Amino acid sequence: MEKPSYLKDSDDARLFNELRKKVNQRVEAIPENRDIYIKIKAVILPLIYLGLYFFAVFNAEKHWLYILSFVLMGISLVLIYLNLIHEAAHNNIFKSKRLNGAVLHIFDFVGANSYIWKKRHIASHHAYPNVDGWDTDIEQSGLLLIVPWIKAKGIQKYQDKFFFLVYPLYLFNWMFIRDFRDFFDKERVILKTQGKIPVIEKVKMISYKLFYFFYQIVIPVVFFKVSIGLALGAWFLQVISASIFALFVLLPLHPLPDNAFPKLNKDNGLPFSWLHHQFEVTNDLKENNWLVRNILGNFNFHVAHHLFPNYSYMYYNEITEEIEEFAREHNLAYKRFPLITALSKHRDLLRQNANNAYYILEE
Repeated sequence: MEKPSYLKDSDDARLFNELRKKVNQRVEAIPENRDIYIKIKAVILPLIYLGLYFFAVFNAEKHWLYILSFVLMGISLVLIYLNLIHEAAHNNIFKSKRLNGAVLHIFDFVGANSYIWKKRHIASHHAYPNVDGWDTDIEQSGLLLIVPWIKAKGIQKYQDKFFFLVYPLYLFNWMFIRDFRDFFDKERVILKTQGKIPVIEKVKMISYKLFYFFYQIVIPVVFFKVSIGLALGAWFLQVISASIFALFVLLPLHPLPDNAFPKLNKDNGLPFSWLHHQFEVTNDLKENNWLVRNILGNFNFHVAHHLFPNYSYMYYNEITEEIEEFAREHNLAYKRFPLITALSKHRDLLRQNANNAYYILEE
């Protein structure tokens, strides 16, 4: 299957080389190795998740403590993703790919699948963000329509009225439907673009899913006398809390009406150069505080991540300053919104798509 090609533009290639030089110089001038803080988190965050689990099962007689611990496990799961899994996929935590792979492997123990997610994230989302049919992050589910130029059908015409009922189920879909479809459905983007998945990876995926259910549900019920209702209820609330928290951070960065959803031409070509594409399909958030920088993995600076994924999020503050100044100088479409505004804009996108009242980005 022929992959999309970006518009060839020698001026844009020169511009990006200029920007990359500025960014490299800025980062190299920072005296401390900030990545040490991510290495520390690689130990602390998984221990917090495990600590909450053991605290829950050993205090199972207090139902409210058991439930609260599982809800906090859901929050810590998202923090593990933002701070560790995402960085490990880009080999930004350790110099050793093996150690980064070990961190990435944590994903398998919390209900997801590290193998297929890395392929989605690197070879699909980063390669072709917001490109329908190639970016798995906007792959259509049938319930919600994200891509503006596709006509809404059936229940999608009412998506702006019920999306808040669907989004809390985000991780249920990811863990128990999307992963399996990406492994076995030949029509999915991953199988069409990445080829055959090794049998051993399929076996590992199913085995880890079973182990996940075993320690989340079976162990509390069998060994700690937790009722089946409490075990299932607490686990359910864990995944719902993680879903809401994850989408609260991730939704405001790409699927907004201000960002482009470029259409491929008959030759599978994209209307923008690679540099312009990243600016057109991505936005930043205005929030920039200690919590965002140190707890949420600087996801507010998402343009920096797409342009320079080889740097960890610990350097995005300075990198974004260079990007913002460079964008002003060269009239690049750098966008930055307050979080609440961005979330509101995402709902506007759902409403526009439901009513087919959208603009089509022309070449």
